[in-house]
Amino acid sequence: MEIPESNEMVTEEIDFRKDKYPFCIVWTPIPLLTWLFPFIGHMGIAMSSGVIRDFAGPYYVSEDNMAFGRPTKYWQLRYSLARGGISGWDSGVTEASEIYKTRMHNLCCDNCHSHVATALNLMQYNKSTSWNMVKLAILMLLYSKYVSFTGFLKTWLPFVFIVIVSLTIFFTVR
Repeated sequence: MEIPESNEMVTEEIDFRKDKYPFCIVWTPIPLLTWLFPFIGHMGIAMSSGVIRDFAGPYYVSEDNMAFGRPTKYWQLRYSLARGGISGWDSGVTEASEIYKTRMHNLCCDNCHSHVATALNLMQYNKSTSWNMVKLAILMLLYSKYVSFTGFLKTWLPFVFIVIVSLTIFFTVR
């Protein structure tokens, strides 16, 4: 399977200050959970306009206001790999959002990652309908970029702090 990367022109450029991420999957840390497991976080998907949609809780899909704060990582995909191009991309994101407005949120089985996977499946991104939360988590870990050094710190600093404190306590008590 070809791993899509951002090497083609899009209708809008990413605007980090305004949190506009056209054709991107975005990610932000979840306090406590990400502090312990830095690869676990909250995910959303942006329309061609850059507006972010995320399954933020039971029966609720947020628009441009991610549940756990501003994105710290993003992965820009190629809209040309969506069936129908730009309109296919937007249609997939919109339809997935409408579906998830009727769903109960479940941290382990039907969550923000599932919402993004559904959008990619509906648009048949990269000719695939086998997108799922595990695949997305792994690909985000491998192919995403941090929005800034601060985004990197928000993701990793709490984890590093917990590890250092834990090791210090462990070796001090021994």
